[in-house]
Amino acid sequence: MSLPAPSSVGRPPSSRPTRPSPPTPPPSSASASSSSFSPAAAPEPRRVRELPPAHTALICVALPALAISTDQGQLTGRGLEGFYRAGRRTLSRCQVRVAGRDPVAVQARMLSADSARFVATLRLSTDGGPDPEVVVERIRHADGTERITLHSASGRPLRLPLEVALGTDLAEVGAVASGRAGPELPASVHDSGMRWSSTAAHCVVTADPAPADALASAGLLRWEVDLPPGASRSVELRVRPDGAGPVRAAGRGAMRPAAGARATGDDPRVQPLLARSVEDLQALLLRDPGHPSDMYPAAGAPWRCGLAPAEALAAARMALPLGTRIAAGTLRTLARGQLEGPGPRSGLIPGPLRDAGPHLPPGCTGTEATLLFPVLLAEARRWGLPAQEVEELLPAAERCLRWLHTAIGDGVFLPDVHQAGIARAEVQAHAHRAALLGADLLAAHGRADSLGLRQWAARLRAAFQEQFWVDDRAGGRPAAARLADGRLVPHLTAGAAHLLDTGLLGSGTLAPGLLDKVRTEQLARLFGGPVMDSGWGLRSLGAKEAAYNPFGHRGGAVRVHETAVALTGLAAAGYEKEASSLLRGLLSAAECFGHRLPEMYAGEQRTEGAAPLPHPAACRPAATAAAAGVHVLTALAGIRPDAPAGTVKLVPVRSAPLGELGLGGLSVAGAPFSVRVSRLGLAMVEEAADRLQLGV
Repeated sequence: MSLPAPSSVGRPPSSRPTRPSPPTPPPSSASASSSSFSPAAAPEPRRVRELPPAHTALICVALPALAISTDQGQLTGRGLEGFYRAGRRTLSRCQVRVAGRDPVAVQARMLSADSARFVATLRLSTDGGPDPEVVVERIRHADGTERITLHSASGRPLRLPLEVALGTDLAEVGAVASGRAGPELPASVHDSGMRWSSTAAHCVVTADPAPADALASAGLLRWEVDLPPGASRSVELRVRPDGAGPVRAAGRGAMRPAAGARATGDDPRVQPLLARSVEDLQALLLRDPGHPSDMYPAAGAPWRCGLAPAEALAAARMALPLGTRIAAGTLRTLARGQLEGPGPRSGLIPGPLRDAGPHLPPGCTGTEATLLFPVLLAEARRWGLPAQEVEELLPAAERCLRWLHTAIGDGVFLPDVHQAGIARAEVQAHAHRAALLGADLLAAHGRADSLGLRQWAARLRAAFQEQFWVDDRAGGRPAAARLADGRLVPHLTAGAAHLLDTGLLGSGTLAPGLLDKVRTEQLARLFGGPVMDSGWGLRSLGAKEAAYNPFGHRGGAVRVHETAVALTGLAAAGYEKEASSLLRGLLSAAECFGHRLPEMYAGEQRTEGAAPLPHPAACRPAATAAAAGVHVLTALAGIRPDAPAGTVKLVPVRSAPLGELGLGGLSVAGAPFSVRVSRLGLAMVEEAADRLQLGV
């Protein structure tokens, strides 16, 4: 895992990485066992700098704005605390004192994706017993608004001084993360609040009602609050970059139809998971500045509030049951950054390197994005992306497929673009799916398969089954990669889940996969065993593998996206027992995380009464984790649309692992779609477009 580029919020893609160099080298990003990849030289050791922990933070998101708080409610300026806009901390300190004392924090909770509520109490006298007489409530919004309310529980009138101490460093989030934020800037009294300035930015905090006193040297605003018995009084603060207006969150308009998505049934966890998933996706949407009608999901908060092409495409694909608008905006945005012109990189969608775990060198996310592009376009067409929009995006998809053809050359496997001779199993799965769905997309638009995509896919299937399988006494496993000299990297990773994700073709059929039935069954057995299934989800590296680390983000931690891909792939292949185990683990983890799934958490084995261990550096919310909530629930109904043909096929999970399940407010062929799965595993369409017929 690398760190985000906070300054990239709202920018279109380019050939630059989407995240800057992290404060420390990614763990094991260039290390490998002697049986796999050997680096040329060990890097010089650097001083370790810890990231501020994010796992305990309450993160309010409405990009391009954030508010990050601890459960104490006070913003002290330590760690990540503060209000942010477009990757810069606009306010780092906001400390409330009543009657000269800090209220005692009693509760903090998220109200929605973009707001949180903090409650504290105050006991004014020492002889009145243990009961608090004043409740201090703070409602904090990502857009830079905070409402502070004093509620009196006293039987006598109160006159209380209320003080709010403010401060900021106006630092970029990357500087905050690496401990280079710098000291607080001097404040000046401005109108009904305070103002701060640096060479790069300015910020103003205004208050309503205006304070009775303002002291610039301490950044202090002060009121005298009269509280009759049982009364309440409020002060509202607004944090804004100087000259900027309120935040206009991109997602509110884009996902208004999806806000009605609902889940009902026997398992009470399904509705809060779906609701929070939709909220978080909405909160993470950004507009392409040059084309504001196009929106795409940022990778996650707080570290990755910009465009990461592979993650954006993956999230948009899993969110297709909510409609095709996110997919279309993501595809158009990335098409504008696609490389053109002569040379082997023509058609590539640029992306940074990404740590691949302890046994492989970093992989190129640009390769993954380039292969995901035609897949998303092909499947968005099946879900109902209008024909005109498909036609406009088709040339970019063709360029992706030409890049694939060029990169393969005379070989069979798609090689690594940065590490000569390495062919990764996960990449072969992406390439195989892109070839088949790409050929299907081209054929639907009257284009001949001039690149021989289907023929190459058939050769790849045969070669993969022969050359990518590690035989052993337990039945074998797919290799993680194949080296130039033919040696296999034998370690079992969650990347093999992508071998189960074949993609949707016409008439509700799935494309063939790289594994035959016998080896698919063996992979299902491996994923269903305790080495890979932690009880909370799928480990990114098997627990018995060398260098396993339950906190390693590709070395043993549970990655929500990979777990979702694995369980939906297993269910589609008919291995419902293994899929159901992963599903139950994921739902239990979601409940422990307040139904806001982080991008990853520790792969420690689940025990009775335990909770999953958070990863301190994980994004939460994260686009792929939020979209995974939508993906796994809708996969239970097995919705396989073919909007151009006017049909939808239902292939539900027959074992009905969650009992009866109803899903409504989805979108197929541009119209509302609702489905219900009975306890017997039978699915029935309850609402659909008039022209849509149920396929068989």
